[in-house]
Amino acid sequence: MSKIKVQFPDNSVKDFNSGVSCFEIVKSISNSLAKKVLVASYNDNIIDLSSQLTTDGKIKFYTWEDDEGKSTFWHSSAHVLAESVESLYPGVKFGIGPPISNGFYYDIDFCDHDVSNINTSKIEEKFLNLCKQNLEFIRSEVSKNDAKSYFKDKGDNLKLDLIDDLKDGEISFYNQGNFTDLCKGPHIPSTKFIKSFKILNTAGAYWRGDENNQQLTRLYAISFPKQNMLEDFIMKLEEAKKRDHRKLGKELELFFFSDKVGSGLPMWLPNGHIIRENLMEFMKNEQISQGYKHVTTPHIGSKKLYVTSGHYEKYGESSFQPIEVPSDNDEYLLKPMNCPHHCEIFNFKPHSYKELPIRIAEFGTVYRYEQSGELHGMTRVRGFTQDDAHIFCTIDQVKDEVLGVMDLILKVFKSLSFDDYKVQISLRDKEDSSKYIGDSKLWDKAENDLVDAVKDTDVKAEVVHGEAAFYGPKIDFMVSDSLDREWQLGTIQVDYQLPKRFNLEYVDKNNSKKTPVLIHRAPFGSLERFIAILTEHCEGNFPLWIAPKQIIILPITEKVNEYAESIKKKLDNLNYRTSLDLRIEKISKKIRDAEVKKIPYMLIIGEDEMKSNTVSIRKKSIGDKGKVNLEKLITMLEDDMKS
Repeated sequence: MSKIKVQFPDNSVKDFNSGVSCFEIVKSISNSLAKKVLVASYNDNIIDLSSQLTTDGKIKFYTWEDDEGKSTFWHSSAHVLAESVESLYPGVKFGIGPPISNGFYYDIDFCDHDVSNINTSKIEEKFLNLCKQNLEFIRSEVSKNDAKSYFKDKGDNLKLDLIDDLKDGEISFYNQGNFTDLCKGPHIPSTKFIKSFKILNTAGAYWRGDENNQQLTRLYAISFPKQNMLEDFIMKLEEAKKRDHRKLGKELELFFFSDKVGSGLPMWLPNGHIIRENLMEFMKNEQISQGYKHVTTPHIGSKKLYVTSGHYEKYGESSFQPIEVPSDNDEYLLKPMNCPHHCEIFNFKPHSYKELPIRIAEFGTVYRYEQSGELHGMTRVRGFTQDDAHIFCTIDQVKDEVLGVMDLILKVFKSLSFDDYKVQISLRDKEDSSKYIGDSKLWDKAENDLVDAVKDTDVKAEVVHGEAAFYGPKIDFMVSDSLDREWQLGTIQVDYQLPKRFNLEYVDKNNSKKTPVLIHRAPFGSLERFIAILTEHCEGNFPLWIAPKQIIILPITEKVNEYAESIKKKLDNLNYRTSLDLRIEKISKKIRDAEVKKIPYMLIIGEDEMKSNTVSIRKKSIGDKGKVNLEKLITMLEDDMKS
């Protein structure tokens, strides 16, 4: 029997008989590891443990602790969910059931069954019973005709729709128990690994994300290999509900949405406006210190502008439709992005290499048409403001500029206590180049520039293929909040394409015309989304420097009101956002109300404080800090503002 050479992650190589399965290999290494492994990769392709290997290659195994393991675990769980639903609600039709960042979902057409009467408890019970049966996930290759025939007999038009997009010879089914699904895999070996399961919620979802198609019922769910993991998750879920930015936004009077104004168009209230303005001021000051010049561009632009940039071709369908102008034949669009406008600003006058890099910044509001079902508070809106900047530089300056932007993004994270983060270098899809525009050699150069820049820092980064923007590679910063949820915040994109499309030029030292490189960057991303994430991260307990209301003065008796007003005046003169509670209420109620409003500092004043020319400090979430005079108070506030 012929042999194959298999290389392991530690670079050791072993010979195995051709046709050996991944599971047989892992079992030959360690029985205990074999009990934990969920899926494998061979030559960077994720495959089932039952897959037989016939060529030399590199192997890697994944457990629940790995992202690949979790994703496969949840993908397999989606199939068990589908089998559970089908057994309880015969005749249902299935769309897609992918894993997501926390769990999975399945889009289902319940046909004649009343969606409002779906019994999730029964589905959960059925799901766990199926898992106890140790059902194997078995893969089979099928022809396109056989695949169509199977789902035609079953009456599942959704699967038939998916099959139409697949090539013959690349179609596979997976079966477990009494359920068969169209799926490319891979899957975990069997259902025995799944020990806990919960349906989280239901929602409507248009088939294939197109609002012109039928609406399906989306079941969101999650599963784990241990029961206590589910219990921990539910506990965090309850905590997340308390921190929901939509709830806190209303309670703290930060923002709201109006049906009359329009879905997905946020209205900032005074408290939210203060947070927004302070973040903008922080960023503007940092940008000015790094040599950025601030500009302002219109909220609309000619359709020709976005045709030139390539954005209309890529995103025209997801943009607000063109505005026709009666006085000429031109069409205009609500601005979907700022970069084309900034390219035109660069083109305003000729440039020498001595002027580069040119850094243009703007807090520009843009508009994108998100479908109603995709809107979600401030994290997914139709109108939002980006802390957008574009750096026009020479090829030799790219690395240093990228490093400068990385420093700025990390400073933002540190200032707002986002201490847990990771960096992802997003490159082209190795298999599908049709998603991108531009010359492949320039893409190679851009990708190498980003990788080399990150190597020069202490930041650990993961390289991910297929996540690049259509015009260039990027660095994405992923932060974990206080509930261990991961968010993408901050991005750097190197672009060799857009300058060519706009014929941007500068004159080099040899008096030759050259095309600059464009770096897109947005440390906040959008203010709306950033503030939503920050609100949930700190549960509305904002750092003192951006808190809408920083200090509240609480007189115990009317006798000290005049003294309290004098303290307020002094703090107002120092530009602290200070309020005074003169209500005739017990001090305990005043303190509770201030706590609910999440005001960082409470200054309690009674007759003793008035006589000693002091205040008693109570700090949010900490408690009493004792009596201090005004000078000491101001020192404490100044230190807190800097921390």
